[in-house]
Amino acid sequence: MLSLLGTAVNALAIMAGSFIGLFWRNINEDMKTTIIQGLSITVIVLGIDMALESNRIIIVVVSIALGAMLGERWRIEERMNRFGIWLETKTGAKEGGVAAAFVTATLVYVVGAVGIVGALDSGLRGDHTVLFTKSLIDGIMSIFLTSALGIGIIFSAVPVFLFQGSITIFAAQIDRFIPPDLMDQFIIEITGAGGIMIIAIGLRLLGILNIRVANLLPAIPIIMLIVAVLYYWTPAI
Repeated sequence: MLSLLGTAVNALAIMAGSFIGLFWRNINEDMKTTIIQGLSITVIVLGIDMALESNRIIIVVVSIALGAMLGERWRIEERMNRFGIWLETKTGAKEGGVAAAFVTATLVYVVGAVGIVGALDSGLRGDHTVLFTKSLIDGIMSIFLTSALGIGIIFSAVPVFLFQGSITIFAAQIDRFIPPDLMDQFIIEITGAGGIMIIAIGLRLLGILNIRVANLLPAIPIIMLIVAVLYYWTPAI
């Protein structure tokens, strides 16, 4: 389907960047450390910028707290790690760390509103500009992430394709049932929560805090629920 072009290019860009990054695996440890630190700081700055987009930080705070409770109960990160370990055994990777790299990259590429907005544009208007731009950024980042963290980065292309592709396919239905101004509110608050998760990823990459970021993911649907309730109960929101 032509509507999935942007998502397909995004996934392929991640894979291409990962293949390039594999050729840089022989870099010395000092350079590898500096690359990770530089990327981590960049990720944190991106997260701060996203977090400041929220218009109602209390919604983000409540959603993060409730999302963390559900994520811990459902052990989302543990399940993602298990899948990463399974990939490690299937690929015969001897370096280890495939699971950690897969989880980290998946969160970096999926969390945030850019993918959502881009997928909606692809599905509703056939405009892939946002996803093409995201593809360039993700592809470049995957080069350095792979060089530092290993082949596990390449597998993150699969959840990126499934996540963005699902939004694209159902975009027409979403447009029929969700008013444009409500969708704008969804995106703003999701961006705020995503920014907090991105900051957490950066802190984890730096080794400052071992935050189970994947367990915060339920915050996103919770945000949508809260925003929808406020929208219909208080139209002037």
